[in-house]
Amino acid sequence: MASVSLQKLDKSYGALHIVKEIDLDIADGEFVVLVGPSGCGKSTTLRMIAGLEEISGGQVLIGDRVVNKLPPRARDIAMVFQDYALYPHKTVGENMAFGLKVRGVAKDEAAARLREAAEMLGISHLLDRRPGQLSGGQRQRVAMGRALVRRPQVFLFDEPLSNLDAKLRGEVRTEIKRLHQTMGTTIIYVTHDQVEAMTLADRIVILRNGVIEQVGTPDEVYNHPHSVFVGGFIGSPSMNFTKARVSGNRIILDEENSLPLATGRPRNTVVSEGQEVLVGLRPEHFAPLQEGSVELTVTVQIVEPLGSDTLIHFKLGNSSVTARMPPDFRAASGQKVTIGVNPAKLHLFDIASEKVLK
Repeated sequence: MASVSLQKLDKSYGALHIVKEIDLDIADGEFVVLVGPSGCGKSTTLRMIAGLEEISGGQVLIGDRVVNKLPPRARDIAMVFQDYALYPHKTVGENMAFGLKVRGVAKDEAAARLREAAEMLGISHLLDRRPGQLSGGQRQRVAMGRALVRRPQVFLFDEPLSNLDAKLRGEVRTEIKRLHQTMGTTIIYVTHDQVEAMTLADRIVILRNGVIEQVGTPDEVYNHPHSVFVGGFIGSPSMNFTKARVSGNRIILDEENSLPLATGRPRNTVVSEGQEVLVGLRPEHFAPLQEGSVELTVTVQIVEPLGSDTLIHFKLGNSSVTARMPPDFRAASGQKVTIGVNPAKLHLFDIASEKVLK
């Protein structure tokens, strides 16, 4: 196992600047997820760590070694790709052990590692089959097993679940989490799926346009987003945003609704009388009116019963807002209803910079 350190890591293709001097320290044994929209630089960053992409500037350290000039095989890493990249003419066992054979690992040692990895992944009964006889989830387990037998210092995962259906994604995601808890090896994992990021990571690195927008635990990035981008990217359905105006100790949302400025976490926020702000509220922080909540009167536009809960959509100020309500909440389109919101969960952002107000 080893730590990984990125120091002013930079990548350009001519005039196109993909990764912009990012700094990141990953502890030995940590599970870090790089997440962000397409084109944000997350896969490029992973490929520079792996040695599959030339570095334009800065350094990559694995352990205490600068590995910028080392080829991938000399970096003691193992990578799992979105594409399983299995040899179709080889059996599962041969696919998993091929890298050990190339590296000259003794047959007895290779066989022991193969057995251990296969048992860990629950694919011991598949070792004599060929990839064409496997399901997508089984193929991804084989690809993981091929990396596992290497016993590297660092595992790199590049969107490994993208080709799987929703049920299989959940199963393999659980498998990856269990593997990390069992082995404790450093993992750097790339995905565009914020659910994967939240469920897998010790820390999440949110990238946007080649720079790091925020780094934190799942709890930190969910409950304390530094920007509108982070608040909107993390969470499903995403955080609601609406413009509002500060008046005395209230935040005026529209003619009928306002929120207390001095309640909850934003009480230390520096704002001035009449200032326009962007208010952030997550759908799950709405509920039927109860003690301690602030009353809002809204007109329902759309109702989405999901079984486990009910989503209602309405206007708040000039913005469309989604609220997650209990499954037995009853409302119809066009109906005016009174709901509650937890004022302690309020987020305030600067309209110009879209950064959180502090």
